[in-house]
Amino acid sequence: MTTREARGIAAADSEEESIATYLQRHPEFFERHQAVLARLKLPHARGSSTISLVERQIEVLREKQAQLEGKLAELVRVARANDAISERLHRFTRRLLRHAPRAEALARIEAGLREDFDAFHAALVLIDVMADPTTPRFVRTVAADDPNLKSFESLFASGKPRCGQARDSQREFLFGPEGLELGSVALVPLGEKGALGLLALGSPDRDRFHPGMSTEFLARLAELVSDALRGERG
Repeated sequence: MTTREARGIAAADSEEESIATYLQRHPEFFERHQAVLARLKLPHARGSSTISLVERQIEVLREKQAQLEGKLAELVRVARANDAISERLHRFTRRLLRHAPRAEALARIEAGLREDFDAFHAALVLIDVMADPTTPRFVRTVAADDPNLKSFESLFASGKPRCGQARDSQREFLFGPEGLELGSVALVPLGEKGALGLLALGSPDRDRFHPGMSTEFLARLAELVSDALRGERG
């Protein structure tokens, strides 16, 4: 290649860069020169024919959409695989918990809620269970006919966690006087229709536990706590 040819290539590259820069800085160019836009033809990506610039843009967008759909399908596949692993791990954990002594289980429940989930406002209400000196402070034992339980009848009947606001009397019963300062709570029945009692989590944040949030995690938590409480009974 001669020096003149090399200079010609360099000049052509520089001219292309200048054109590209100009079009990027002036995207309205084709609005002012629509006839030029109409005459532009580009090589077809899959053949020797030519297509318009607009058709090429549509083709590029379709290719990007196909790539995004492929990535989304892969993410869904990974998520489903992770859900399956999580379910197996959950079943395995439940088997282990069924053999823990109750006193040890209660201590672990309290520590886990506080340290792993930052649940510093938690109350565990156990029905027809005898308290002893080793029972943690966050545990409250009541008789099945305790009048305070009547306000939770609909919760027990549903057998499902509930999030949102709670009555002043409910918060005070569960958390003591400081319960009146809590903005939202999660109520989790334990056992079949709350046969064992309930777990209550509170937060000063009014939006921390709200009716629209998913309760799948709370339902699994209820199963783990229930299995741990049944350990000594079984």
